[in-house]
Amino acid sequence: MKKNLLSVAVKGALGFTAAAIMVPAAPVFAQEDAEIVEEVVVTGSRIERANDVSVSPITSVNAEDFKTTGVVRVEDLINDLPQVAATQTAGQANGSTGTATVSLRGLEAERTLVLIDGRRMPPGSPLADGYGADLNQIPGALVERVEVLTGGSSATYGSDAIAGVVNFIMRDDFEGVRFETQTSVYQHNNDNSKMQDLVESSGFDVADGSVTDGEINDFSLIMGANLDDGRGNVTAYANYRKIDAVLQADRDYSGCALRGSPDSFTCGGSGTMFPARITDFGTNTGLNPAGDEIESFDYVVDGDGLAPRDGRLYNFGPLNYFQRPDERWTMGAFAHYDINDNVTAYTQLMYADDRTVAQIAPSGAFFVTSDLNCGNPLLSEEQFQAICGVYGLTKNDNVSDLIVTKVDEDGNPIIDQSTGMPITTNGAVYIGRRNVEGGPRQDDLRHTSFRSVFGLRGDINETWSYDVFAQYAEVSLEQTYLNDFSTTKLQRALNVVIDDRVDGNGDPLADTFGNPVCQSVVDGSDPSCVPYNIFQEGGVTQEAIDYLILPLFARGTTEQEIYSGYVTGDLGDYGVQFPTADDGIAVVMGLESRRETLTFTPDNGFLTGDGAGQGGPTLGVEGSLSVKEVFTEANIPLIDGKPGIEHLGLELAYRYSDYSTDISTDTYKFGMDWSPISDLKLRASFQSAVRHANLRELYRPRSIQLFDMSIDPCGSRVDSEDGSVIPPSATLAQCENTGITAATYGGDIDSPAGQYNYIGGGTTDLQPEESDTVSVGFVYSPGAIDGLTISLDYFNIDVSGAIEGIAPETIVNKCLETGEARFCDAINRGENGNLWVGDAHVFSPDANIGFIETEGFDLNLNYGFEMGQFGSMDLNYIATYLTKWDLQEFQGDDIQDCLGVWNGACEEPTPDFVSTLRATWVTPIDGVNVTGGWRHISAVDDISAKEADFDAIDYFDLSASWAATDNVVIRSGINNVFDEEPPLSSDAGAGIFGNGNTFPGIYDALGRYAFLGLTVDF
Repeated sequence: MKKNLLSVAVKGALGFTAAAIMVPAAPVFAQEDAEIVEEVVVTGSRIERANDVSVSPITSVNAEDFKTTGVVRVEDLINDLPQVAATQTAGQANGSTGTATVSLRGLEAERTLVLIDGRRMPPGSPLADGYGADLNQIPGALVERVEVLTGGSSATYGSDAIAGVVNFIMRDDFEGVRFETQTSVYQHNNDNSKMQDLVESSGFDVADGSVTDGEINDFSLIMGANLDDGRGNVTAYANYRKIDAVLQADRDYSGCALRGSPDSFTCGGSGTMFPARITDFGTNTGLNPAGDEIESFDYVVDGDGLAPRDGRLYNFGPLNYFQRPDERWTMGAFAHYDINDNVTAYTQLMYADDRTVAQIAPSGAFFVTSDLNCGNPLLSEEQFQAICGVYGLTKNDNVSDLIVTKVDEDGNPIIDQSTGMPITTNGAVYIGRRNVEGGPRQDDLRHTSFRSVFGLRGDINETWSYDVFAQYAEVSLEQTYLNDFSTTKLQRALNVVIDDRVDGNGDPLADTFGNPVCQSVVDGSDPSCVPYNIFQEGGVTQEAIDYLILPLFARGTTEQEIYSGYVTGDLGDYGVQFPTADDGIAVVMGLESRRETLTFTPDNGFLTGDGAGQGGPTLGVEGSLSVKEVFTEANIPLIDGKPGIEHLGLELAYRYSDYSTDISTDTYKFGMDWSPISDLKLRASFQSAVRHANLRELYRPRSIQLFDMSIDPCGSRVDSEDGSVIPPSATLAQCENTGITAATYGGDIDSPAGQYNYIGGGTTDLQPEESDTVSVGFVYSPGAIDGLTISLDYFNIDVSGAIEGIAPETIVNKCLETGEARFCDAINRGENGNLWVGDAHVFSPDANIGFIETEGFDLNLNYGFEMGQFGSMDLNYIATYLTKWDLQEFQGDDIQDCLGVWNGACEEPTPDFVSTLRATWVTPIDGVNVTGGWRHISAVDDISAKEADFDAIDYFDLSASWAATDNVVIRSGINNVFDEEPPLSSDAGAGIFGNGNTFPGIYDALGRYAFLGLTVDF
């Protein structure tokens, strides 16, 4: 149901004038100042130190940022950081795992280690692309701050910290009762006249005018109490969040799936039609047995007849979710208690139940048959003549009985050089028809997670302290796929005959005698079959839909067990220190044992690939992986208090890991910090990190999946503007290397939806990825300018032996270019040369392939100052300027420069400059703060022939909060004040993280975001 901003404000029941407070929203991102504080543990090390400025650059986001921005999804806040690239978000539909993941530096979620209080989170899901930690498990209301350290950190935390670490520091000392609630919505003015004209001229409905939707309601309760005169604390929380769906139909710029270049966009779609499409895909061209020339056909059902398709496509986009509906419960408790002066017991208990639905266009008959009974009684006479009669077939024949002699462009038979005989093929007919009557496909995804930590920490003596803990986490998946069709049943329901069954006396055996029935009813192989009458508009019955619908079920679990302990001490107490330093050498020594298991169990429909809309079988996965590790760290002060050297220190770290796969790894870190004066700190580090293959990469079976490719270079196509035939872009000789024959070269082999088959899967002998990270920078806090801190850091991350499958499109292109067997042998074309029907595929399992390298600069500025009678101002500016983002898909391949570009091997956009500016004004009005923000994303060029370049985009945010009383805070705001539309491309909607012709998560895909919230302390 549509809502307006006023109704949302009333529903929030916050009791204040929205117009006075609704000065729109933005977060404050801050890096910790370089001032001296009491000893703390900073992300990237387990050693407590008096200076909280890390040798490695860290960006910190505090609890107020969540409230200031009004976001309730943790990933929305994290994705605004310049160091982060969006991955799985709430804006995903097709291909969604139902999780929310984070990717530092665009190196993907599996290379980013996510921690809670320095302890790793479990894998987010047993599904493909869902193995990264799921941020849905984290209660935003209990987050004290988030520390983001980019660059390898495996020596400190173990495998997976290739790109860096995101550490959520939770509040565990709350006292009292706090209730928080927030209502938020999206609002957009649909006034893109170019897109509206395009969609309407294509015969589709299009959104127009103002729309307010996507309501999000969030409720949190936090209760905490100190124990035994402050010896301990228990903090408990509960949270409920409900998110409404947004359809692509609700935005004019996603009113259809785009095709072509921005200067000539057309509405594309799928060749699986409604009403039905009946075609031979160019198979029936050549000469019939009588020597007559025959032509291929491509029809759509029109009434009970047929009409030329004329390039028409099914507009699948509007029914896809632009924002998935989601319902989440989280609850848990954090507790600690000082048993005595040397022992503190602590625990963390976290539970989350998140359910979301990913909706895409209806299922149907995706050309799953190549044969048709010419005597099918559902065929009208006109349809019989067009499909069978024109070829001389009778009602006693099948289309496959037709023998077609292939001819060249001059009409002469093509001779098989090995036999000297003309090349022939059997006739074929393919049916594509959407189940519009049955509604869209829905992937119901529910993840239930539990995480528990039990530990002891304390002081052994004045020199040594310890921390030991056991952690167990489990994530359970319930997946139910609704409204798909069964391929097996489709084939039966399309094979229809007249019921002529009689008994021994010649009397009819069934009430259906003389009527259309499935052949499987007649022969008894499937007595429940119901004919699927796609040959007449309005001919499909509910009984047929009920028969064809195949619900699919999958269950899965990931488990994680960790046992870890370490001791830390100051060797200065034993005189182990440099004579030029004020402090001794601090060390950490520890052991860790970790075990992970994964089980994914699909039902028979998934396993056999019987789901017509699945693109191939979904196979089960089962495996386990364990590792035993030894780690150590040292913080070595070298010089203190000398002219030109206020402080000079060295950091070292090392970890040895022994895996159950008979692989062992060594990771290490060298870091140095130098303060020539108290205001300035210079820092540099080198870190060697590894990532062992995860359980899916090791053990998932190989199966057919889908990849995106706009056209097949070996096929011809019709120009949408002038109707001329566009020949193949590759030569016959090149295409023969890919499995094309002279007979199939230049045929109609493009997938109308731009999706083709490939076989992907795990590989048990994968080696760990390795990365080297170099970081050099400074932190400057001038004493002459109180409140100013500036940091600038250079980084370089070089990943080698990256675990990926070579992009299937790359395999096709490399085969065309080089003819090398390692590429060409991986291509298996279908009967008519296609790569998308049946078992046709490109073979590309996971392997240790090329490398990824990225480098650039991070700038972080924080300045707070007084403005006299006008209050005070806090400014925060974060920017990342990339100078390199190189990708080599496999050894020996050319290096692809992905800096500032997107598409092809580079996939999603990689802008070279991203920045966030936040300004918070503490007004002279008691309790009123106003925050303004500016988010900038630089231009990104499309490296494909479509040249869908994205211009630079700027978002402006405003928000305000009002401490109405000592116990009540009201906040409100709007992000994307000017309702900037996202950049559009025909390739973005099918991209790895694309949807609705754009990239949700990178860009604001839904328009303005308005929120109204309340915090009450009791």
